[in-house]
Amino acid sequence: METTYYSNGKLLLSAEYAVLDGALALAVPTTYGQSLEIMPSDSATLEWQSLEQHNNVWFNAAFDTKTFDIHSCSDSELAETLKRILTQARELNPKFIAESKGYRAISKLTFPRNWGLGSSSTLLNNIAQWASVDPYTLLERTFGGSGYDIACAQHNTPILYQLVDKKPTVEEVVFQPSFQSQLYFVHLNQKQDSRAAIANYRKQDFDTLTLVTDLTGITRELFHTATLTDFESLLTVHEAILSKVLKIAPIKERLFSDYYGAIKSLGGWGGDFVLATGNEETPSYFKARGFTTVVPYSDMVL
Repeated sequence: METTYYSNGKLLLSAEYAVLDGALALAVPTTYGQSLEIMPSDSATLEWQSLEQHNNVWFNAAFDTKTFDIHSCSDSELAETLKRILTQARELNPKFIAESKGYRAISKLTFPRNWGLGSSSTLLNNIAQWASVDPYTLLERTFGGSGYDIACAQHNTPILYQLVDKKPTVEEVVFQPSFQSQLYFVHLNQKQDSRAAIANYRKQDFDTLTLVTDLTGITRELFHTATLTDFESLLTVHEAILSKVLKIAPIKERLFSDYYGAIKSLGGWGGDFVLATGNEETPSYFKARGFTTVVPYSDMVL
């Protein structure tokens, strides 16, 4: 019998980096995500295929179902990562693929792999569902991170996310600002390495409590902001605070100093998507500068 699992992609609107240390963050699940289809097979192997959004295979592998040893693969590094996830899933649930029969697994993204909407987190959450294990524990044992991306994978509304005593707390919220038609997500044409971004954050010398307090306050204000002007002011202050901590100039200052709206980095600074405020001319501005992926807020957010 076939079984299909699905997880939403994610974008972190506030408290990037500081969410790791307990700051309250505003995050949104995306209309894009990843599915995982599981089918029994007669072989004693787990045959894996990963498809991109146009159904082209970008990764495949075959694993022994008893040991998860790699029989074959198109990318050894990715196969080892997948093996680690599967192994940890079984450690958490010894009944996971415990019988001798085989499986065929097809994992399919609905967004380009370089978009940074959570190809890893959606995969991990899907495997956690398949294995009937806690996805946050599986995340902790594999990729690490704050877990906000796992929360977005599971929730179909914007969320307030916070680690309290290192445990995830999630509150579903309604976040539909009256000015959402003036919000755009712009891709910076490169994927950010989350681990490298976190490592750089950890190297910095700053007052963690002050950062967590300041960004938690901004998150609460962002969530309740009634006007675009106030929203833009909060984005600018947020950028300035993190710029000082990371010792990196804000993205607007680096790339778009002549832009008329506010621009805020989302997630690890330097790649993936930014949030821009603007108007109907916004897509033209960015496309003229080579940034051709400009997605209106309502098309991106669930």
